[in-house]
Amino acid sequence: MQQADIIINARWVIPVEPAFTVLDHHSIIIAKGNIAAILPTAEAHVRFTARQTVTLDEHALIPGLINLHTHAAMTLMRGMADDLPLMEWLKHHIWPAESRHVSPAFVRDGTLLACAEMLRGGTTCFNDMYFFPDAAAEAALEAGVRATIGMIAMEFPTAYASDADDYLHKGLDIRDRFSSEPLLSFSLAPHAPYTVSDKTFGKILTYAEQLELPIHIHLHETQDEIQQSLSQYQLRPAQRLQNLGLLGPNLIAVHAVHLNKDEIATFARMGCHVAHCPASNLKLASGIARLERAHINVGLGSDGAASNNSLDMFQEMRLAALLAKGGSGKAEELPAFEALQMATLNGAKALGLEENIGSLLPGKAADIVAVNLGDVETQPCYDPVSHLVYAAGREHVTHVWINGRAILENRNLLTLDVKSLAAQAIAWHDCIARKHE
Repeated sequence: MQQADIIINARWVIPVEPAFTVLDHHSIIIAKGNIAAILPTAEAHVRFTARQTVTLDEHALIPGLINLHTHAAMTLMRGMADDLPLMEWLKHHIWPAESRHVSPAFVRDGTLLACAEMLRGGTTCFNDMYFFPDAAAEAALEAGVRATIGMIAMEFPTAYASDADDYLHKGLDIRDRFSSEPLLSFSLAPHAPYTVSDKTFGKILTYAEQLELPIHIHLHETQDEIQQSLSQYQLRPAQRLQNLGLLGPNLIAVHAVHLNKDEIATFARMGCHVAHCPASNLKLASGIARLERAHINVGLGSDGAASNNSLDMFQEMRLAALLAKGGSGKAEELPAFEALQMATLNGAKALGLEENIGSLLPGKAADIVAVNLGDVETQPCYDPVSHLVYAAGREHVTHVWINGRAILENRNLLTLDVKSLAAQAIAWHDCIARKHE
Protein backbone atom coordinates (compact mmCIF):
# COMPACT_ATOMS: atom_id res chain seq x y z
CA MET A 1 0.00 0.00 0.00
CA GLN A 2 1.12 3.54 -0.70
CA GLN A 3 1.66 5.93 2.21
CA ALA A 4 -0.27 9.21 2.33
CA ASP A 5 -0.72 11.96 4.87
CA ILE A 6 -4.52 12.30 4.84
CA ILE A 7 -7.44 10.45 3.29
CA ILE A 8 -10.70 12.42 3.18
CA ASN A 9 -13.78 10.26 2.56
CA ALA A 10 -16.81 12.20 1.35
CA ARG A 11 -20.33 11.72 0.07
CA TRP A 12 -19.43 13.75 -3.01
CA VAL A 13 -16.28 15.12 -4.60
CA ILE A 14 -16.91 17.97 -7.05
CA PRO A 15 -13.55 18.55 -8.75
CA VAL A 16 -14.69 21.33 -11.18
CA GLU A 17 -12.41 19.68 -13.74
CA PRO A 18 -13.64 17.82 -15.75
CA ALA A 19 -16.63 20.11 -16.07
CA PHE A 20 -19.98 19.03 -14.60
CA THR A 21 -18.40 16.06 -12.80
CA VAL A 22 -19.83 14.83 -9.49
CA LEU A 23 -18.10 11.83 -7.91
CA ASP A 24 -20.24 9.82 -5.47
CA HIS A 25 -18.63 8.22 -2.42
CA HIS A 26 -15.10 9.19 -3.35
CA SER A 27 -11.99 10.00 -1.36
CA ILE A 28 -9.20 12.52 -1.82
CA ILE A 29 -5.74 11.32 -0.90
CA ILE A 30 -3.27 14.01 0.20
CA ALA A 31 0.51 13.58 0.27
CA LYS A 32 3.13 16.28 0.82
CA GLY A 33 0.57 19.07 0.47
CA ASN A 34 -0.74 17.91 -2.89
CA ILE A 35 -3.59 15.77 -4.13
CA ALA A 36 -2.09 12.33 -4.77
CA ALA A 37 -5.27 10.69 -6.07
CA ILE A 38 -9.08 10.88 -6.14
CA LEU A 39 -10.63 7.42 -5.98
CA PRO A 40 -13.81 5.60 -5.04
CA THR A 41 -13.62 5.28 -1.27
CA ALA A 42 -13.38 1.49 -1.21
CA GLU A 43 -10.51 1.54 -3.71
CA ALA A 44 -8.74 4.38 -1.89
CA HIS A 45 -8.42 2.30 1.27
CA VAL A 46 -7.12 -0.68 -0.65
CA ARG A 47 -4.40 1.32 -2.36
CA PHE A 48 -3.44 3.85 0.35
CA THR A 49 -2.81 4.03 4.05
CA ALA A 50 -2.60 7.39 5.81
CA ARG A 51 -1.64 8.91 9.14
CA GLN A 52 -5.08 10.53 9.32
CA THR A 53 -8.47 9.62 7.91
CA VAL A 54 -11.35 12.11 7.88
CA THR A 55 -14.82 10.77 7.06
CA LEU A 56 -17.49 13.26 5.99
CA ASP A 57 -20.51 11.20 5.02
CA GLU A 58 -22.84 14.12 4.31
CA HIS A 59 -20.38 16.52 2.73
CA ALA A 60 -19.31 17.74 -0.68
CA LEU A 61 -15.61 18.38 -1.20
CA ILE A 62 -14.90 21.29 -3.55
CA PRO A 63 -11.82 23.31 -4.53
CA GLY A 64 -11.07 26.20 -2.22
CA LEU A 65 -13.01 29.29 -3.27
CA ILE A 66 -11.01 32.17 -4.78
CA ASN A 67 -11.97 35.76 -3.97
CA LEU A 68 -10.70 37.53 -7.07
CA HIS A 69 -11.02 41.05 -5.70
CA THR A 70 -11.03 42.44 -2.20
CA HIS A 71 -9.55 45.07 0.07
CA ALA A 72 -9.14 42.77 3.04
CA ALA A 73 -8.15 45.36 5.65
CA MET A 74 -11.35 47.31 5.03
CA THR A 75 -13.20 44.80 7.22
CA LEU A 76 -12.42 47.36 9.93
CA MET A 77 -14.74 49.79 8.09
CA ARG A 78 -17.58 47.31 7.69
CA GLY A 79 -20.91 49.13 7.79
CA MET A 80 -19.43 52.61 7.95
CA ALA A 81 -21.28 55.21 5.84
CA ASP A 82 -23.64 52.80 4.14
CA ASP A 83 -26.27 53.57 1.49
CA LEU A 84 -24.32 56.25 -0.37
CA PRO A 85 -23.20 56.56 -4.02
CA LEU A 86 -19.67 55.39 -4.70
CA MET A 87 -17.86 58.71 -5.12
CA GLU A 88 -19.68 60.39 -2.23
CA TRP A 89 -18.92 57.32 -0.08
CA LEU A 90 -15.24 57.41 -1.08
CA LYS A 91 -14.54 61.16 -1.03
CA HIS A 92 -16.47 62.14 2.10
CA HIS A 93 -16.18 59.05 4.28
CA ILE A 94 -13.77 56.27 3.28
CA TRP A 95 -10.80 58.29 2.05
CA PRO A 96 -10.89 60.70 5.03
CA ALA A 97 -11.10 57.77 7.45
CA GLU A 98 -8.22 56.04 5.69
CA SER A 99 -6.09 59.19 5.85
CA ARG A 100 -6.57 59.26 9.63
CA HIS A 101 -6.27 55.59 10.49
CA VAL A 102 -4.57 53.42 7.86
CA SER A 103 -1.24 52.12 9.12
CA PRO A 104 0.63 48.79 9.14
CA ALA A 105 -1.22 47.84 12.33
CA PHE A 106 -4.60 48.73 10.80
CA VAL A 107 -3.85 46.65 7.70
CA ARG A 108 -2.53 43.69 9.67
CA ASP A 109 -5.47 43.58 12.07
CA GLY A 110 -8.05 44.19 9.35
CA THR A 111 -6.55 41.54 7.09
CA LEU A 112 -6.44 38.98 9.91
CA LEU A 113 -10.12 39.65 10.58
CA ALA A 114 -10.84 39.22 6.86
CA CYS A 115 -8.83 36.00 6.69
CA ALA A 116 -10.84 34.53 9.55
CA GLU A 117 -14.09 35.43 7.83
CA MET A 118 -12.97 34.14 4.45
CA LEU A 119 -11.59 30.86 5.80
CA ARG A 120 -14.79 30.14 7.71
CA GLY A 121 -16.61 30.74 4.41
CA GLY A 122 -14.46 28.38 2.34
CA THR A 123 -12.23 30.96 0.68
CA THR A 124 -8.67 29.67 0.48
CA CYS A 125 -7.17 32.34 -1.80
CA PHE A 126 -7.81 36.08 -2.10
CA ASN A 127 -6.57 38.75 -4.49
CA ASP A 128 -5.91 41.87 -2.42
CA MET A 129 -5.47 45.55 -3.22
CA TYR A 130 -4.65 47.89 -0.37
CA PHE A 131 -2.05 50.04 1.33
CA PHE A 132 0.86 48.54 3.31
CA PRO A 133 0.75 45.26 1.36
CA ASP A 134 3.60 43.89 3.49
CA ALA A 135 1.26 43.93 6.51
CA ALA A 136 -1.38 42.11 4.46
CA ALA A 137 1.20 39.52 3.39
CA GLU A 138 2.25 38.92 6.99
CA ALA A 139 -1.39 38.50 8.05
CA ALA A 140 -2.11 36.02 5.25
CA LEU A 141 0.89 33.94 6.25
CA GLU A 142 -0.17 33.96 9.90
CA ALA A 143 -3.64 32.77 8.89
CA GLY A 144 -2.24 30.12 6.56
CA VAL A 145 -4.29 31.37 3.62
CA ARG A 146 -3.16 31.75 0.02
CA ALA A 147 -3.05 35.34 -1.25
CA THR A 148 -2.12 37.40 -4.26
CA ILE A 149 -0.81 40.66 -2.83
CA GLY A 150 -1.44 43.76 -4.92
CA MET A 151 1.35 46.28 -5.28
CA ILE A 152 -0.97 49.26 -5.24
CA ALA A 153 -0.18 52.41 -7.24
CA MET A 154 -1.80 55.82 -7.61
CA GLU A 155 -0.68 59.41 -8.07
CA PHE A 156 -1.66 61.04 -4.79
CA PRO A 157 0.17 60.67 -1.48
CA THR A 158 -1.05 58.59 1.44
CA ALA A 159 0.44 57.41 4.70
CA TYR A 160 1.91 54.51 2.74
CA ALA A 161 3.67 56.30 -0.14
CA SER A 162 4.37 59.78 -1.45
CA ASP A 163 3.85 59.39 -5.21
CA ALA A 164 3.41 56.75 -7.92
CA ASP A 165 7.11 55.87 -8.08
CA ASP A 166 7.22 55.44 -4.33
CA TYR A 167 4.23 53.09 -4.43
CA LEU A 168 5.86 50.99 -7.15
CA HIS A 169 9.29 50.85 -5.55
CA LYS A 170 7.85 49.86 -2.17
CA GLY A 171 5.65 47.23 -3.78
CA LEU A 172 8.52 45.68 -5.70
CA ASP A 173 10.65 45.61 -2.55
CA ILE A 174 7.86 43.79 -0.72
CA ARG A 175 7.58 41.28 -3.56
CA ASP A 176 11.31 40.59 -3.32
CA ARG A 177 11.10 40.17 0.44
CA PHE A 178 8.32 37.58 0.29
CA SER A 179 9.31 35.87 -2.97
CA SER A 180 10.15 32.57 -1.27
CA GLU A 181 6.72 32.17 0.38
CA PRO A 182 4.78 29.42 -1.45
CA LEU A 183 1.37 30.73 -0.38
CA LEU A 184 2.00 34.24 -1.73
CA SER A 185 2.00 35.62 -5.25
CA PHE A 186 1.91 39.23 -6.40
CA SER A 187 0.17 41.54 -8.83
CA LEU A 188 0.61 45.11 -9.95
CA ALA A 189 -2.44 46.95 -8.67
CA PRO A 190 -2.98 50.43 -10.15
CA HIS A 191 -6.05 51.66 -8.32
CA ALA A 192 -8.13 52.92 -11.26
CA PRO A 193 -7.76 54.91 -14.48
CA TYR A 194 -8.94 58.07 -12.70
CA THR A 195 -6.13 57.86 -10.11
CA VAL A 196 -3.24 56.75 -12.36
CA SER A 197 -1.45 58.71 -15.09
CA ASP A 198 -0.41 57.50 -18.52
CA LYS A 199 3.23 57.72 -17.44
CA THR A 200 2.63 55.46 -14.46
CA PHE A 201 0.65 53.02 -16.57
CA GLY A 202 3.65 52.77 -18.88
CA LYS A 203 5.88 51.78 -15.99
CA ILE A 204 3.32 49.27 -14.75
CA LEU A 205 3.12 47.66 -18.16
CA THR A 206 6.91 47.35 -18.31
CA TYR A 207 7.09 45.73 -14.86
CA ALA A 208 4.19 43.40 -15.68
CA GLU A 209 5.88 42.17 -18.84
CA GLN A 210 9.31 41.81 -17.29
CA LEU A 211 8.12 40.05 -14.13
CA GLU A 212 5.14 38.20 -15.67
CA LEU A 213 2.68 39.65 -13.17
CA PRO A 214 -1.07 40.23 -13.42
CA ILE A 215 -2.39 43.81 -13.52
CA HIS A 216 -5.31 44.19 -11.09
CA ILE A 217 -7.36 47.38 -11.61
CA HIS A 218 -10.84 48.83 -11.01
CA LEU A 219 -12.32 49.52 -14.45
CA HIS A 220 -15.69 50.78 -15.74
CA GLU A 221 -17.26 50.55 -12.29
CA THR A 222 -19.55 53.58 -12.73
CA GLN A 223 -20.89 55.84 -15.44
CA ASP A 224 -19.24 58.79 -13.66
CA GLU A 225 -15.84 57.18 -14.17
CA ILE A 226 -16.50 56.94 -17.90
CA GLN A 227 -17.74 60.53 -18.20
CA GLN A 228 -14.70 61.78 -16.30
CA SER A 229 -12.39 59.93 -18.66
CA LEU A 230 -14.20 61.26 -21.73
CA SER A 231 -13.85 64.78 -20.37
CA GLN A 232 -10.17 64.46 -19.43
CA TYR A 233 -8.83 62.15 -22.17
CA GLN A 234 -11.60 62.12 -24.80
CA LEU A 235 -11.50 58.33 -24.40
CA ARG A 236 -13.46 55.76 -22.48
CA PRO A 237 -11.22 54.16 -19.80
CA ALA A 238 -11.02 50.79 -21.55
CA GLN A 239 -9.97 52.44 -24.81
CA ARG A 240 -7.36 54.47 -22.95
CA LEU A 241 -5.90 51.30 -21.43
CA GLN A 242 -5.97 49.60 -24.83
CA ASN A 243 -4.10 52.50 -26.39
CA LEU A 244 -1.49 52.23 -23.62
CA GLY A 245 -1.05 48.51 -24.27
CA LEU A 246 -2.55 47.24 -21.00
CA LEU A 247 -5.33 45.06 -22.40
CA GLY A 248 -4.17 41.48 -22.55
CA PRO A 249 -4.17 38.12 -20.76
CA ASN A 250 -2.52 39.53 -17.64
CA LEU A 251 -5.24 42.15 -17.05
CA ILE A 252 -7.83 41.59 -14.30
CA ALA A 253 -10.51 44.25 -14.75
CA VAL A 254 -12.53 44.65 -11.56
CA HIS A 255 -16.28 45.34 -11.85
CA ALA A 256 -16.49 45.96 -15.64
CA VAL A 257 -20.12 46.97 -15.11
CA HIS A 258 -20.25 49.43 -17.98
CA LEU A 259 -18.46 47.69 -20.83
CA ASN A 260 -20.27 48.14 -24.14
CA LYS A 261 -20.56 45.39 -26.76
CA ASP A 262 -17.43 46.47 -28.62
CA GLU A 263 -15.42 46.57 -25.40
CA ILE A 264 -16.67 43.13 -24.39
CA ALA A 265 -15.61 41.79 -27.78
CA THR A 266 -12.19 43.43 -27.38
CA PHE A 267 -11.73 41.95 -23.91
CA ALA A 268 -12.61 38.49 -25.25
CA ARG A 269 -10.29 38.83 -28.24
CA MET A 270 -7.36 40.00 -26.11
CA GLY A 271 -7.82 37.43 -23.36
CA CYS A 272 -8.57 39.86 -20.50
CA HIS A 273 -10.12 38.64 -17.26
CA VAL A 274 -12.92 40.21 -15.20
CA ALA A 275 -13.46 40.14 -11.44
CA HIS A 276 -17.25 40.30 -11.15
CA CYS A 277 -18.41 41.74 -7.79
CA PRO A 278 -22.20 41.49 -7.89
CA ALA A 279 -23.01 42.32 -4.24
CA SER A 280 -20.81 45.41 -4.08
CA ASN A 281 -22.04 46.67 -7.43
CA LEU A 282 -25.63 46.34 -6.29
CA LYS A 283 -25.05 47.94 -2.89
CA LEU A 284 -23.25 50.96 -4.35
CA ALA A 285 -25.84 51.14 -7.17
CA SER A 286 -23.02 50.96 -9.70
CA GLY A 287 -25.04 48.67 -11.94
CA ILE A 288 -25.11 45.06 -13.05
CA ALA A 289 -22.31 43.60 -15.15
CA ARG A 290 -23.81 41.71 -18.10
CA LEU A 291 -21.03 39.28 -18.88
CA GLU A 292 -22.87 36.03 -19.55
CA ARG A 293 -21.92 34.48 -22.90
CA ALA A 294 -19.24 37.14 -23.31
CA HIS A 295 -16.44 34.60 -23.92
CA ILE A 296 -14.39 36.34 -21.22
CA ASN A 297 -12.88 34.50 -18.27
CA VAL A 298 -14.94 35.86 -15.36
CA GLY A 299 -14.12 35.19 -11.71
CA LEU A 300 -15.94 36.38 -8.62
CA GLY A 301 -14.91 38.90 -5.98
CA SER A 302 -16.49 40.28 -2.85
CA ASP A 303 -14.85 43.72 -2.98
CA GLY A 304 -14.10 45.08 0.49
CA ALA A 305 -16.36 44.51 3.48
CA ALA A 306 -16.91 48.27 3.62
CA SER A 307 -18.97 48.09 0.43
CA ASN A 308 -20.52 44.62 0.53
CA ASN A 309 -20.66 44.16 3.66
CA SER A 310 -19.35 40.61 3.81
CA LEU A 311 -16.66 38.49 2.20
CA ASP A 312 -19.06 35.67 1.41
CA MET A 313 -18.29 33.85 -1.83
CA PHE A 314 -21.41 31.68 -1.55
CA GLN A 315 -23.42 34.91 -1.70
CA GLU A 316 -21.46 36.03 -4.76
CA MET A 317 -22.07 32.73 -6.57
CA ARG A 318 -25.80 32.89 -5.93
CA LEU A 319 -26.10 36.57 -6.88
CA ALA A 320 -24.06 36.12 -10.06
CA ALA A 321 -26.32 33.29 -11.20
CA LEU A 322 -29.57 35.05 -10.29
CA LEU A 323 -28.57 38.36 -11.87
CA ALA A 324 -27.61 36.62 -15.11
CA LYS A 325 -30.99 34.91 -15.22
CA GLY A 326 -32.99 37.99 -14.28
CA GLY A 327 -31.08 40.27 -16.63
CA SER A 328 -31.33 37.97 -19.63
CA GLY A 329 -34.83 36.68 -19.02
CA LYS A 330 -33.45 33.17 -19.48
CA ALA A 331 -33.52 30.72 -16.57
CA GLU A 332 -30.80 28.64 -18.20
CA GLU A 333 -28.24 31.47 -18.09
CA LEU A 334 -25.26 30.89 -15.79
CA PRO A 335 -26.20 27.48 -14.39
CA ALA A 336 -24.97 26.44 -10.96
CA PHE A 337 -21.84 24.67 -12.19
CA GLU A 338 -20.67 27.76 -14.09
CA ALA A 339 -21.17 29.90 -10.98
CA LEU A 340 -19.04 27.43 -8.98
CA GLN A 341 -16.44 27.48 -11.76
CA MET A 342 -16.35 31.28 -11.59
CA ALA A 343 -15.61 31.09 -7.85
CA THR A 344 -12.81 28.53 -8.28
CA LEU A 345 -11.06 27.70 -11.54
CA ASN A 346 -11.83 30.98 -13.32
CA GLY A 347 -10.28 32.93 -10.46
CA ALA A 348 -7.20 30.73 -10.59
CA LYS A 349 -6.87 31.33 -14.33
CA ALA A 350 -7.09 35.10 -13.85
CA LEU A 351 -4.27 34.97 -11.29
CA GLY A 352 -2.13 32.66 -13.43
CA LEU A 353 -2.40 29.95 -10.75
CA GLU A 354 -4.56 27.39 -12.54
CA GLU A 355 -1.73 24.83 -12.70
CA ASN A 356 -1.75 24.71 -8.89
CA ILE A 357 -5.23 25.60 -7.60
CA GLY A 358 -8.83 26.10 -8.72
CA SER A 359 -9.82 22.46 -9.24
CA LEU A 360 -9.27 19.10 -7.57
CA LEU A 361 -6.87 17.12 -9.72
CA PRO A 362 -3.96 14.85 -8.84
CA GLY A 363 -0.78 16.91 -8.68
CA LYS A 364 -2.51 20.13 -7.69
CA ALA A 365 -2.25 21.71 -4.25
CA ALA A 366 -4.64 20.24 -1.69
CA ASP A 367 -6.73 23.40 -1.25
CA ILE A 368 -9.99 21.69 -0.31
CA VAL A 369 -13.24 22.80 1.30
CA ALA A 370 -15.86 20.52 2.87
CA VAL A 371 -19.47 21.70 2.78
CA ASN A 372 -22.08 19.91 4.89
CA LEU A 373 -25.16 19.24 2.77
CA GLY A 374 -26.79 17.06 5.44
CA ASP A 375 -28.36 19.86 7.45
CA VAL A 376 -32.11 20.41 7.41
CA GLU A 377 -31.70 23.54 5.23
CA THR A 378 -30.14 21.43 2.48
CA GLN A 379 -32.44 18.39 2.54
CA PRO A 380 -33.27 16.62 0.36
CA CYS A 381 -30.33 16.88 -2.05
CA TYR A 382 -30.98 15.92 -5.65
CA ASP A 383 -28.01 17.83 -7.06
CA PRO A 384 -25.09 18.86 -4.80
CA VAL A 385 -23.80 21.45 -7.28
CA SER A 386 -27.17 23.16 -7.33
CA HIS A 387 -27.25 23.12 -3.53
CA LEU A 388 -23.80 24.73 -3.29
CA VAL A 389 -25.02 27.74 -5.26
CA TYR A 390 -28.72 28.04 -4.40
CA ALA A 391 -29.23 26.44 -0.96
CA ALA A 392 -26.02 26.16 1.06
CA GLY A 393 -24.19 29.06 2.66
CA ARG A 394 -20.84 29.76 4.22
CA GLU A 395 -22.23 28.53 7.55
CA HIS A 396 -22.21 25.01 6.06
CA VAL A 397 -18.44 25.03 5.55
CA THR A 398 -16.99 22.68 8.17
CA HIS A 399 -13.41 21.93 7.08
CA VAL A 400 -10.71 23.71 5.07
CA TRP A 401 -7.31 22.44 4.00
CA ILE A 402 -4.71 24.62 2.27
CA ASN A 403 -1.63 22.92 0.84
CA GLY A 404 -2.82 19.85 2.72
CA ARG A 405 -2.74 21.64 6.07
CA ALA A 406 -5.93 21.68 8.13
CA ILE A 407 -6.95 25.31 8.70
CA LEU A 408 -10.61 24.87 9.70
CA GLU A 409 -11.88 21.79 11.52
CA ASN A 410 -15.54 21.38 12.49
CA ARG A 411 -15.85 25.18 11.98
CA ASN A 412 -13.03 25.88 14.43
CA LEU A 413 -10.15 27.93 13.06
CA LEU A 414 -6.82 26.30 13.87
CA THR A 415 -4.56 29.21 12.94
CA LEU A 416 -6.35 32.25 14.37
CA ASP A 417 -7.98 33.18 17.68
CA VAL A 418 -11.40 34.55 16.72
CA LYS A 419 -12.08 36.02 20.18
CA SER A 420 -8.87 38.01 20.02
CA LEU A 421 -9.69 39.22 16.50
CA ALA A 422 -13.16 40.30 17.57
CA ALA A 423 -11.68 42.26 20.48
CA GLN A 424 -9.21 43.97 18.15
CA ALA A 425 -12.05 44.87 15.78
CA ILE A 426 -14.04 46.46 18.61
CA ALA A 427 -10.99 48.51 19.64
CA TRP A 428 -10.58 49.77 16.08
CA HIS A 429 -14.29 50.55 15.88
CA ASP A 430 -14.11 52.66 19.02
CA CYS A 431 -11.10 54.56 17.67
CA ILE A 432 -12.56 55.16 14.21
CA ALA A 433 -16.06 56.02 15.42
CA ARG A 434 -14.74 58.50 17.97
CA LYS A 435 -12.68 60.39 15.40
CA HIS A 436 -15.30 60.06 12.68
CA GLU A 437 -18.02 61.79 14.69
